[in-house]
Amino acid sequence: MVAIIESPIREGLPHPLGATWDGKGVNFALFSAHATRVELCLFDDMGARETARIELPEYTDEIWHGYLPGVQPGTIYGYRVHGPYEPAGGHRFNPNKLLLDPYARGHFGDLTWEPAVFGYQLEAGDDTTFDERDSAPCVPKCVVVDPNFDWKGEPGRRTIAWEHTIVYELHLRGYTRLHPRLPTEWRGTYKGLSDEIIEHIKALGVTSVELLPVHTFIVDSLLLDKGLTNYWGYNSIGFFAPDPHYSHEREQTLREFKEMVARLHDAGLEVILDVVYNHTAEGNELGPTLSFKGIDNVSYYRLIPDQPRYYINDTGTGNTLNLSHMRVIEMVADSLRYWATETHVDGFRFDLGTILAREANGFDNQSGFLKACCQDPVLRTVKLIAEPWDCGPGGYQVGAFPPGWAEWNDKFRDTVRDFWRGEAPASAIAPRLCASGDIFNHRGRKPWASINFITAHDGFTLNDLVSYNDKHNEANGEENRDGHADNRSWNCGVEGPTDKEEVNALRNRQMRNFLATLLLSQGTPMLLAGDEFARTQNGNNNAYCQDNQINWVDWDLKDKGAALVRFVQKLTGLRHEYPILRRHSVSDRPL
Repeated sequence: MVAIIESPIREGLPHPLGATWDGKGVNFALFSAHATRVELCLFDDMGARETARIELPEYTDEIWHGYLPGVQPGTIYGYRVHGPYEPAGGHRFNPNKLLLDPYARGHFGDLTWEPAVFGYQLEAGDDTTFDERDSAPCVPKCVVVDPNFDWKGEPGRRTIAWEHTIVYELHLRGYTRLHPRLPTEWRGTYKGLSDEIIEHIKALGVTSVELLPVHTFIVDSLLLDKGLTNYWGYNSIGFFAPDPHYSHEREQTLREFKEMVARLHDAGLEVILDVVYNHTAEGNELGPTLSFKGIDNVSYYRLIPDQPRYYINDTGTGNTLNLSHMRVIEMVADSLRYWATETHVDGFRFDLGTILAREANGFDNQSGFLKACCQDPVLRTVKLIAEPWDCGPGGYQVGAFPPGWAEWNDKFRDTVRDFWRGEAPASAIAPRLCASGDIFNHRGRKPWASINFITAHDGFTLNDLVSYNDKHNEANGEENRDGHADNRSWNCGVEGPTDKEEVNALRNRQMRNFLATLLLSQGTPMLLAGDEFARTQNGNNNAYCQDNQINWVDWDLKDKGAALVRFVQKLTGLRHEYPILRRHSVSDRPL
């Protein structure tokens, strides 16, 4: 056991939260309203041995803090938080568990799924028991970072107006994992979005690259046991740190991320991050204790009011972040500002966005979080995109977000799919072609508020939409039970690949129909990466766990793919050339 040591720690400041290096030392600050004591733990350069355990000396406005002179960037640290272990009352403090700083700018190491990472005795299966094993050897740790970076040319960059925006959704790893012209060690990393790759993106005529989650995330043990992984990354455990698994050199993760953003900006492309602030990787009462659960469970999570041992599960993942709590709103807003100001990203797409606007009475478009975004001088200048649904009561809220927000429009997706398979009349598709004014035309919202899409990461690719009637998710290990069965797809007469020329010709025509409808409609179009050359997932419409050829983009385009790329370029060229295809004001918007 590491003893608490005498140290030169000073009282420091309660803000900013996290570990902040000032050139001479580091200020550590951690929010916990119900803790009785907080210990800062320092580790050797390998993160293997705990070298010091120092009690934070001050407690101000529910924030524990201290300043440690001489600490440098690269220092590996974590916290042990003392307090009551009373699951029936919602408290799950356990100082035997090393905890990640919610504000950590960098993470080190990986999670090993051992019983020690749980706050209770896993073998007993009873979360009211107390586990005394040290989790430090099994959990990732935090890293003090040097935020300095030379953003050459950045002061002159210009934000792309919404009416000119074409979003391109891609997965950082899968997009370059198979690219033959990249160095092998760069493939699937931040460095993989190199100038050569960016040339292809730019040539398509899109304006904004939307990256699937890059916040640090955890791979569930259930997936690992099946030989699968959390490929999409919707299982965050750190909201300020880019995931080191996407780095070429882990110790340079933050720098590599910033360099990637700078390259995209140099090409005139925006960067939008898909962010997951609705839940964390700690799961429900039977999940691990990695950070928030052990720091202040009752503050960070929504708990069932009369049974606070249990978690409200509006996300379908086991827990729900408590965006009604002042400090949780502060954390999310601080995270967003950090990515916008320190890493220069241009916008955010909020996974299960309805969660962020939930109050005690359900969805509220005047919620504390939405008000915080609206008044924030930084956040109100970046692109904010909601996925306007969750799986909780009243979770479907398309069109209900306030002015200043754009929203994924699944009604566009469903109606256009139905129309091109002969299941929807022209009267149904007409408002979708005109930015869905029946949904969004209120409170001065503009046509761009409707994010139009045919396909996204979740579901069929464009090629599979015209090649499969049914999902084929057997590789996911759930006997094809997972994923939506209602895909509104049509295989054009044959299920899956075929050599029949007439079927393939019809499929090619259908893909062009979809692409033309998407890119020539009013609203903001979003194109799924790879659809421009007919990428396939072999009928898998829920490939969240597949880090393999199912998800990796195949860059062997062949004639079919190259022709479709040229067609997409023609469509985006028309959209950029003719203002009538991207109307700005409501007054000239057909209703």
